[in-house]
Amino acid sequence: MALKGILIDYEYCTGCHTCEVACQMENDLPPGRFGMKVNEVGPWEIEGDRWQYAYIPTPTDECNLCVERVAKGKTPNCVQHCQADVMRYGTLAELEKELEKKPKQALYAIC
Repeated sequence: MALKGILIDYEYCTGCHTCEVACQMENDLPPGRFGMKVNEVGPWEIEGDRWQYAYIPTPTDECNLCVERVAKGKTPNCVQHCQADVMRYGTLAELEKELEKKPKQALYAIC
């Protein structure tokens, strides 16, 4: 069986936290616990008018890739509800091909 994962194009993540909420609701997690957590990096000035400022959604150990949804042919809830459409779900082989196309993406293998 091919390993699955999530590819996140964090260059365009808006930090809306919809993935966090969708995950909490799908998995009935209490406040303060997450399967997907959006982390903020920055802001700080790099040089001139360049700034470091990014949001990076990161799966936690509570992420199970919405195993019940996936078994029904659906995508994980975080991917389904991402408002910026920056999350992709698939096999690691499929996602690695997408990763090669541009920088500022993160590939998470979730077992």
